[in-house]
Amino acid sequence: TTSLFAALDIASGSVIAQHYRRHRHQEFLRFLKVIDAAVPKDLELHLILDNYATHKTEPVKKWLLRHPRFHLHFTPTSASWLNLVERWFAELTCRKLRRSAHRSV
Repeated sequence: TTSLFAALDIASGSVIAQHYRRHRHQEFLRFLKVIDAAVPKDLELHLILDNYATHKTEPVKKWLLRHPRFHLHFTPTSASWLNLVERWFAELTCRKLRRSAHRSV
């Protein structure tokens, strides 16, 4: 079992992703630091997250106060963020994969 943390830039389709053995606030903070280093400093970052307690711990809140360009938006408790991810992959399939020519390597 692995925990996947992923950030999708909806404008470009690029993804920043990291795998971790656990899903604690420590891993979440490491991932936020990866995003912070990878994204130009002049950009605001809006992250859409599920309501998992890992995203709301005191260490995370303190880190976010020191990094005001990060804005967290939480999905409703009864909603499934996975549906959004699955929909994104379906859109990629329809727009890119089915309309492109692919060569075997």
